[in-house]
Amino acid sequence: MKPFIDNLPMHVAIIPDGNRRWAKDHHLPSLMGHRRGFDRAVEIGRTARDMGIHTLTLWGFSTENWNRSRSEVNYLMGIFESMFDKHLEEAKKNETRIYHLGRKDRLPKSLLQKITEAEQETRSFTRHVFNIALDYGGHDEILRAIVKAVADSKGKAEDYFQSRGKYHDKYPYYAFKDHLDTGDQPYPYPDLIIRTSGEYRLSGYLLWQSAYSELYFEKVHFPDFTPDRFKRAILEYSNRKRRFGGN
Repeated sequence: MKPFIDNLPMHVAIIPDGNRRWAKDHHLPSLMGHRRGFDRAVEIGRTARDMGIHTLTLWGFSTENWNRSRSEVNYLMGIFESMFDKHLEEAKKNETRIYHLGRKDRLPKSLLQKITEAEQETRSFTRHVFNIALDYGGHDEILRAIVKAVADSKGKAEDYFQSRGKYHDKYPYYAFKDHLDTGDQPYPYPDLIIRTSGEYRLSGYLLWQSAYSELYFEKVHFPDFTPDRFKRAILEYSNRKRRFGGN
């Protein structure tokens, strides 16, 4: 049974920070922290779905994370591949459409193939959306969107200022949004962004889409961000009043 929460967010985005710090605190190799974080992400995804949240976005790997050691990067890429192997059928069973947010030109070919297959096999689903942000950066996304917009432009830059409906009937969806990684999604702008591990910044996460997102910062590292803590964040969000610059 879905827990009843009035004013439920339709799109929740998470920065799952603190896997390595969690491992250090528990005197474990840092790679074990990533593994525990992956398991926690699966739990949170199921909780969000059961609560009736339509869209969930998780940031798995940033454009800056390539600066980490080769062994750590390779381990993370392996985790992402296993995610698609283990959970694609569950996504299909629950009619969840999968999107990849981020660059595709630098990911390992084997991982890119699994991403492509998952996106194709879930393309027709509308009940839920799961976004996995891999090789993602907010500046990078906007720059890529500009390139797409220029290529698609007929010489009328002002066309991209046109409104294509409104977010919560208040904040305009400018036509430019169609060139972003979330362009064709029903709820492209996150209502709530959660960051774990006591960091109070967004690090460029969903820069365009987060203009009026509510923010929630959790002190615990992501492996300790339990479903109950997630529900607490959703309940806290539900009690906020959002005005989008108006009354």
